[in-house]
Order: sequence, then C-alpha cells, then structure tokens
Amino acid sequence: MRDPFKNPFPASDVARHSIWEMLVHRDIDAFLAADWSMVEHDFVEEGFIGIDGRKKVSPDDWRLAFPTLAAYRDEWVRQAKEFAKESFAEDTRTAIFTTTTLEDIEISGDMALVRKKFDGGLAKADGTRDVMQWQTLYYCRLHEGRWKISGFTGYLPNPMG
Repeated sequence: MRDPFKNPFPASDVARHSIWEMLVHRDIDAFLAADWSMVEHDFVEEGFIGIDGRKKVSPDDWRLAFPTLAAYRDEWVRQAKEFAKESFAEDTRTAIFTTTTLEDIEISGDMALVRKKFDGGLAKADGTRDVMQWQTLYYCRLHEGRWKISGFTGYLPNPMG
C-alpha cells in the first residue's frame, strides 16, 4: 500500500523529488495553515497563467481564471481561509495526503509537466463529505536554480470523460 506522506521519488532524482515536495508536501501544509508565505517562492510570477477547468471535460468550458499570480494567490488564500472555517470528523492533513497522488512528472530540459490528482474526500463533522475528485496539470520550470510553478490547468475532472 502506498504511503501518502512518502515522496515516491528518490532524493537522487533531484528534479522529481523537489517537485513532489513543492506540489504535495509544502502545498498541503501551506493550505492547511492558510499561509501563502509558505509557498509564495514556489511560483514564477512573470508570465504565470492559471486555467480553471471548472471540472468540465470540454476545453470550451474552461476559463482563464488566473491571468496573473496575484489573481491565483487571492483565490488560493480565500479558499484556504474558507476551508479553515469548516469542521471535520477526521484529521484533514492525513485525509488530504491520502486523497492526493502525484507520481507522473515528465521532464524535458528545464521544463516539467506534472500530473496531480485528487480522488477521495474528507468526512465533515456534520456527517456530510467534502468530495475531492479533480486533477491539475502543472507547468513547472527550473527558475533561479530551483523548480517552480509557471502555470497550471486545474480543477479538471478526475477521471476525464
């Protein structure tokens, strides 16, 4: 069985190992803390673009929701603060790590295409379930000596189609 907290890439695979740490470990911990400062240096601001797939299969339904990093940051902070107000019946960190899979990273030179998937959910204190079932394609690049996020197409259905 997969250990959701264990980076599946060996430390010797520096690129994939560091990308996983950025997009899983650091991202989840920052989101749960609602602390953008924990991830702000993981982005390339110049030319950043974020597409919201709106959990729709057809690209005709996708939107350019985040034309700047500032636009994405503001939405990320809003979502994190809203999430922090919720009451859950289980440990949220464990549940989110268990729901998250990132095992496919394609690297070509100083660019990477990363596939992060969510498949599961969190039990809420009121007996309902917060379903987490989407996926994101991250575009990363080696920038100033480390891997960073330069954009994404996210909130895609999982599975597609």
